[in-house]
Amino acid sequence: MEKAAVSTDKAPAAIGPYSQGVVSDDLLFVSGQLPVNQDGVIPESIEAQTKQVFNNIDAILQAQNMTLADVIKTTVFIADLNEFAAMNAVYATFFTQGVLPARSAFQVAGVPKGAKLEVEVIARR
Repeated sequence: MEKAAVSTDKAPAAIGPYSQGVVSDDLLFVSGQLPVNQDGVIPESIEAQTKQVFNNIDAILQAQNMTLADVIKTTVFIADLNEFAAMNAVYATFFTQGVLPARSAFQVAGVPKGAKLEVEVIARR
């Protein structure tokens, strides 16, 4: 089994010693994405943050000629479960066709950079 780092300048660079994603055979593991745009700005609302997170994930998927339709598992780390419904409403707009990915969601004590959420995904070709 071979593995290779995935990187794109269309999503924020990793903020530590990790890859934006790693591809291994037909699987792509996308590291947790924060709602940071190319200018380093984090939007205020959970809705805008969720949209930015999935735009970042989509950019990493596209770097491997994949789309959100290839995602088989998501993990959502959210700072406040009271914002889950609002996050979920935006999340649902990104997964509209085919088999929906499996998902886990956890409330966490904190998210890097003071963000409201972080999301990681696994996709399969």
